[in-house]
Amino acid sequence: MSSFLEVKDLKIHFPTDDGLVKSVDGLTFSLERGKTLGIVGESGSGKSVTSLGILGLHKGRGANISGEIWLDGEELVGASQEHVRGLRGKKMAMIFQDPLSSMHPFYTVGDQIIEAYRIHHKVSKAVAKKHAIDMLGRVGIPEPQRRVDSYPHEFSGGMRQRAMIAMALSCDPELLIADEPTTALDVTVQAQILDLMRDLQREFNSALIIITHDLGVVAELSDDILVMYGGKCVEYGTADDIFYRPEHPYTWGLLGSMPRLDREPTERLLPIKGSPPSLINVPPGCAFHPRCPYADKTGGKDRTEVPALLETEGGHLVRCHLDRAERRALWDNEIKPALETQ
Repeated sequence: MSSFLEVKDLKIHFPTDDGLVKSVDGLTFSLERGKTLGIVGESGSGKSVTSLGILGLHKGRGANISGEIWLDGEELVGASQEHVRGLRGKKMAMIFQDPLSSMHPFYTVGDQIIEAYRIHHKVSKAVAKKHAIDMLGRVGIPEPQRRVDSYPHEFSGGMRQRAMIAMALSCDPELLIADEPTTALDVTVQAQILDLMRDLQREFNSALIIITHDLGVVAELSDDILVMYGGKCVEYGTADDIFYRPEHPYTWGLLGSMPRLDREPTERLLPIKGSPPSLINVPPGCAFHPRCPYADKTGGKDRTEVPALLETEGGHLVRCHLDRAERRALWDNEIKPALETQ
């Protein structure tokens, strides 16, 4: 049986005066209804471009898009803009990173939810307003009958994010994409938003994609995790695979730079040296090799050959030139003990 969402060899490239920006370069993954996929990586790794590509928001904007995106048996890359626009809101929806800039400042929050609902449902404005009040109440906004007539700037950051979730869920979408849904929120509000998303996903049985650079967020919500670097997937597996049996040096670096709250810190965090690559001039061979502490163990292949994404066991995929025995030995003998002492 095919998955609800299947992305196959997706490439999204942008021609510019400086060269071709390979924002997404051959991405493949799938997602079932009721499951959550976390996509993690540093800024510029291609996470948000992937999500906008699934929603068809790059169409007609100069992007070169190839590959396949199958949503509930429909292929979207080759579909018309009008058809994909009709699916947005009803079949798939997105919670954007910054709700203040994603919501229109001139219209009340209620009017924006009402408009989103009436596009897909032939109902009166009064019925749609009742639905908007109901949705605002369900996402935990107090006094929804009054706040439905408020403007976005009258809401706090956490309340705006809740309103954005209410708008995204107003038509019961089967696929929900959340792009950095807790960025710029304090930790208490972050926890509330994550709990809310988990509860709503259970209620609607929707497929959920969480895009973030925060491994704590994906640990909280995700069934599977996809680690992106330089526009490619470098590791894919269950949450347990990624947190307890990671095999890619970049994933080790992400885990080393994550603060731990479950024990007293004894040493500084372990940052990844260097900067993410330019997507116009992606390094040859393995894109991570200029920053990888173990690149010298590959016999020069790291600079000349792009490593294949290979399965190690049970659906755990890794893109690395180091052989599996060497990766396991490094994790068990060096990386894991270092992480346990920080």
